[in-house]
Amino acid sequence: LPPTVGTTMFGRRVLYLPGFFSYAHHIVKVDGKRGLFRGLSPRIVSSAISTVVRSKVKQVSRKLGYAERVSCVFSLHCFLSQTSHEMIIQCLCRVATHPFHVMSVRCMAQFVGREGKYSGMLSCIVKIFKEEGVSGFYVGLIPHVLGEVLFLWCCNLLAHFINTYAVDESVSPSTLLRGKIILQHYFLIIKLLYTKFVMGIAVNVLTYPFMLVADVMAVNNCGLAAGLPPQSPIFKSWLHCWNHLSNKVHSLSHAQCFAVC
Repeated sequence: LPPTVGTTMFGRRVLYLPGFFSYAHHIVKVDGKRGLFRGLSPRIVSSAISTVVRSKVKQVSRKLGYAERVSCVFSLHCFLSQTSHEMIIQCLCRVATHPFHVMSVRCMAQFVGREGKYSGMLSCIVKIFKEEGVSGFYVGLIPHVLGEVLFLWCCNLLAHFINTYAVDESVSPSTLLRGKIILQHYFLIIKLLYTKFVMGIAVNVLTYPFMLVADVMAVNNCGLAAGLPPQSPIFKSWLHCWNHLSNKVHSLSHAQCFAVC
């Protein structure tokens, strides 16, 4: 679907892509409701593998004496330790699940050229391995990992400072451990999770370009119309892709450039 020309609240002309419901309606109109579930199988397998990896890493962490504690949530040292631990888990999960992410994106990208090259997960594995080798399963891995690491640190850092200076000091860790005010303990946990959730939405704007570049690289030059000229240039690396998207619309700001592309 083509972008539409609109104006911001300041009167500046920008390009707007159709929203979620416009795309969903278009896909249903062309492919039927089944088209909305392209790439679902690899995504389910990816989620299952991610869950297993997280569980195994946490088991190993507990054996090594590492445990997350709510009582030290306001400590900077504890914050750095927990965030580093989360980063390691996230990186391991991404390395384990990225091949399935590539499969899922390519299955969805077939909609552009109406191809049937990747008809199933087994077909994806065979074709990618035969045509591109093992490296084909990890195209776009670097920007994806960088985006997730940046997202994790920014989100946790903002949440840490907000919780440190905004949480009621009367709810001290010692009081929580004695169990005298259990209700406040639950409220504290909810507040921490809510703050991290809100910060995640805000930081997502910053890290979205990394995810976009990763998805573009997953499809680029793989034999699908969506990843070949004239739909898309052939990129030598993810940095080449990043620079192309950054420079595509000179009149727009950096963030708007990625939104338009």
